Amino acid sequence: MDFLDKLNPQQRKAVTAADGPVLVVAGPGSGKTRVLTQRIAYLIASEGVRPWNILAVTFTNKAAKEMDLRVKAMLNDQATDGIMLGTFHSICARILRREVEHLPLESNFVIFDSDDQERIVKSIIKEFNLNDKLYRAASIHAAISRAKNELLGPDEYPINTYRDEVVKRVYVEYQKRLIASNAVDFDDLLVYTARLLEDNPSVRDKYAQRFRHVLVDEFQDTNLAQYALVKQLASHHKNIYCVGDPDQSVYAWRGADYRNLKKFEEDFPEAEIVLLEQNYRSHQNILDAAMSVIDRARTPNRIKKKLFSDRGPGEKILFHEAYNDYDEAAFVVNTIAELVASRKFEPGDCAVMYRTNSMSRLLEEAFLQARLPYKLVGAQRFYGRREVKDVIAFIRLVHNPADEAALGRIVNVPPRGIGEKTLTTLHMVANQNNTSPGAVLLDLARGADSPYYKSFTGRSALPLADFGGMFASWRAMAPTATIVELFEKITKDINFKAFILDDETEEAAERWENVEELKRLALEYSDRTLDDFLENIALVADQDTITDANAPTLLTLHAAKGLEFGAVFIVGLDDGIIPHSRSFDEPEQMEEERRLFYVGITRAKDKLYLLRALQRGGRGMSETTDASRFIEDLPADLIVGKTRTGRPVSSFSSSQSFYRTPSATESKYTVPPPPRSAPVTISIRFNSGDRVKHQSFGEGIVQESRIQDGDEIVIEFKSVGLKRLAASLAKLEIIQ
Repeated sequence: MDFLDKLNPQQRKAVTAADGPVLVVAGPGSGKTRVLTQRIAYLIASEGVRPWNILAVTFTNKAAKEMDLRVKAMLNDQATDGIMLGTFHSICARILRREVEHLPLESNFVIFDSDDQERIVKSIIKEFNLNDKLYRAASIHAAISRAKNELLGPDEYPINTYRDEVVKRVYVEYQKRLIASNAVDFDDLLVYTARLLEDNPSVRDKYAQRFRHVLVDEFQDTNLAQYALVKQLASHHKNIYCVGDPDQSVYAWRGADYRNLKKFEEDFPEAEIVLLEQNYRSHQNILDAAMSVIDRARTPNRIKKKLFSDRGPGEKILFHEAYNDYDEAAFVVNTIAELVASRKFEPGDCAVMYRTNSMSRLLEEAFLQARLPYKLVGAQRFYGRREVKDVIAFIRLVHNPADEAALGRIVNVPPRGIGEKTLTTLHMVANQNNTSPGAVLLDLARGADSPYYKSFTGRSALPLADFGGMFASWRAMAPTATIVELFEKITKDINFKAFILDDETEEAAERWENVEELKRLALEYSDRTLDDFLENIALVADQDTITDANAPTLLTLHAAKGLEFGAVFIVGLDDGIIPHSRSFDEPEQMEEERRLFYVGITRAKDKLYLLRALQRGGRGMSETTDASRFIEDLPADLIVGKTRTGRPVSSFSSSQSFYRTPSATESKYTVPPPPRSAPVTISIRFNSGDRVKHQSFGEGIVQESRIQDGDEIVIEFKSVGLKRLAASLAKLEIIQ
């Protein structure tokens, strides 16, 4: 039991807690995994608990493997043989196969992956003659999954709208087909097990009596089904041991419910609560900043922690306000280059975090232009993302109708009834006539007048002709239109936004933000050619293959949970980004945004950089931003830096400017923003009530003009609503 000597008092209290329910509220960097694994070792080595009487569940295979290795290192393989340790899904699968006689399944049931699940839903939508554009398979399946996470079966599915009725019909048939296939989906593993234990007392008692101790990792990330499951498994001995931190609950969009910690306290009022507050990761200044943010949370009955570190105060947090998002990205790359050159940090010690994946583009391009390698975690590199590649393929095809790769990618995106068989016929007709499939498609725009029309069945000729008509219109406008105009025409004609956003998930919203980010890039080429645009994308995308194990990491704040880095850069601290605009009218979502910022801050060990940009957007579309409301929560005495203009931002009062003369290292790696026109002197004075015209947004009315305080102008546009723009860049035309 030598390992107990290395624990701090609170860790030791948690590891050696008496029998009964225990809730360990573990702050970031407080040794959560150490406590959980040493608790298992302590139960076996000191309390005489048999390994097969212990159940330990976590969320990922990686975490389960790490726990298993640590326990075996403290004891030995023989002493730990028989522990049931794994993810929720793997443990449920093992229980279900043993108790299959209670289920409508055979013991050799299969687990359908996400592609299998969506394929079944698609076939049901088709069989029910539903409009697959209104009722997309991904959206319907997401609704079914949410219901299962809340333990709602097909019969209990609530109906408030006609769409709910459709979901319920599909849900009923979906479950029938799974059973007929002797299959389950991932959610079924949880639901079947929870209901098995609830409906069969003899089965529940068998497992509840066997598992003398039930331990749960990352308890704040459990959903209703998972909590019901562990509560049933601990129903006999009541030795339920949960480790988590409600302040790090950031996965509500995946079904996680931080309120399960409150339910735990209500269900087990006698539970012992142990706080792990000593942080082994960060300096005290970073922890104080994190606590100043999270202590403003409006979570009812929140368990407060006072994080402390023995590592000393460390450096103050560095705040940087860039002029625009290009300068923000350049600053990050330059500073990382300087940190590495100082030999105080390895490249892999540095991480750049952002709220949404679309924000990675400028950062990726800044690293590429500086010829510095980087790693992207948790997402495809920007130009490898499906929706980005789709839009690029449309533009490539318009530019070059002979581009068969582009045509093959998007001919049925969004679905328009052009299947593999029709596509094969299209290629065959093109070969027979010594032309390209794109040329055939363009000619089919003439309908029955095309000599190719009769080569296709009526069922396949119509969608080809319809698509050919759109294709021909794009080709006709391409020579005179700007890239943005072509971009907007294509995405509007194919109703791409509705196609992307149909399932109403956060993932869908981020996919559309990626499309908008590509449009921003197109704006930078308003006075350049389509050739230039496509060549730049091809060159950058080709460099996307650059990887290096010892390289800075780019990742979202969600993906950063559980990780740590020597130097952390959090970019995009503007209202509408952090916190995200989707949270403005939803108090619960706003609190999750706050927790997400807290998670980002607490990833930093030694240095923390907080960055925002005065303006975001490409040329002619720049919008003036407001500083994140979360910045107001940071104590001024912990911050080094001030705004670029000298204006105070929230509570910052430091007179020391963080802007400095570039060092020799910076001059070597300075990343210039893409070419753009220099800001023009404002000779036009805009007044409230003026009618103006913008090249992208159309007509609008000036609501507010602050030329003397920068060059901000606020306009209400008919097409897009209220926008804050930089008057010097927006190329506004006054309408008399």
